[in-house]
Amino acid sequence: MTQIIVEALEITKQRGIINKGWGGLGNSKFCFFLVAEPKDFIYLLDNCPHDWLFLQCKAVVHHGGAGTTAAGLKAACPTAIVPFFGDQPFWGERVNARGVGPPPIPIDEFTLLKLVDAINFMLEPKVKERAVELAKAMENEDGVTGAVKAFFKHLPCKKPEPEPEPVASSFLSISKCFGCY
Repeated sequence: MTQIIVEALEITKQRGIINKGWGGLGNSKFCFFLVAEPKDFIYLLDNCPHDWLFLQCKAVVHHGGAGTTAAGLKAACPTAIVPFFGDQPFWGERVNARGVGPPPIPIDEFTLLKLVDAINFMLEPKVKERAVELAKAMENEDGVTGAVKAFFKHLPCKKPEPEPEPVASSFLSISKCFGCY
């Protein structure tokens, strides 16, 4: 994967920061090659706060976790998502639907051509404009108020009827357990 990333950056003439992280990018043989023979357009980085890092970036490519996606969009970065599992494909689809990133590239479909296409997509001026618009909209959101409203919206208005007290003889009876009579 690291070699594909480096080749895609070379082809698109972009600089890149590879966050070694827990995903194993820093453990590949190619990464050790980069350390031995550094490329002037690649910087290998240990863990770093995304909310700071993404403000320094033109665009971001990442796994698509909710927090990483939010940090990239809040920084007005066009975003390409390479989902591995969980909610990551969902966020990749949402990013693409909003026009701030290409279609997600599932990890088992990750190729040099798809990454080059994703980088070129993110470099289009209209994509950056949409990312800036979305970041401004996110800036104006009041997440705490929204969460409280959602909580109360789904909170039952009426108290449920109290359940009758169990009768000791039926409470301890196996035959009446789990509603079996």
